[in-house]
Amino acid sequence: MTLQELRRTGVRPVERVAYLLGAVLFASGLVHLVVLVVSGTTWEGPLSYRKAMTFGLSFGLTLATLAWVTSFLRMNDRWRNLLLGAFTAVSVVETTLVTMQAWRGVPSHFNFETGFDTAVSMMLAAGGGVIILTVLGFTVAALRTSSGLAPSMLLALRFGLFVLLVSLGVGALMIADGVRLARGGQPELAYTTAGGLKPVHAVAMHAILVVPALAWLLRFTTWTERRKTRVIGAVAAGYALVVAATWLVFG
Repeated sequence: MTLQELRRTGVRPVERVAYLLGAVLFASGLVHLVVLVVSGTTWEGPLSYRKAMTFGLSFGLTLATLAWVTSFLRMNDRWRNLLLGAFTAVSVVETTLVTMQAWRGVPSHFNFETGFDTAVSMMLAAGGGVIILTVLGFTVAALRTSSGLAPSMLLALRFGLFVLLVSLGVGALMIADGVRLARGGQPELAYTTAGGLKPVHAVAMHAILVVPALAWLLRFTTWTERRKTRVIGAVAAGYALVVAATWLVFG
């Protein structure tokens, strides 16, 4: 597809790259699912291929989703390219580092056994910080967008991005707590404690797909925009309750 064709279809070059690499990361996750099943190795613990699988699937899906939902936002093209480009690059780096450590047979996070492993762990933590900044940038853009979007879709985008920030905040807490424990000589406790918040992290992460996708599907109904917005508001409230309940159970 040429650049002119991309422009006619409304798909920006940076979004096309994000979709392509998102598909590659998702495929990597599927490959590691097969490896995990065929090898018969453990699904638990920091050395499992499950980490390579979940990072590939989650980052692949989230990258493609973010490219799609942010395409609705009115923002400066340079800022869009910078934010989405940074998120894309970090998604690839994070997944690659986790996958590399899985194949090396060593933990990817909270691993300070060697200088190389320490560098990997710190790069993963730094990558998390970049991800938070990029999503924060898109959230600000969504809050500043006040025209050109149906109210139901605008509400869905704002809610999805806000809950994604909550998910990333939970991830930051997991990393901070794990690093503290690992540096304190309790690496096993670090993996156990940090892992306890995974359900909250996962549930909150995918609101950015679920709620905007529903708002997009509602476009094909004959409902009034007011009714669509009420439905999205109710779904958002329900999703928030699910996240809160998950926190109460696993937090």
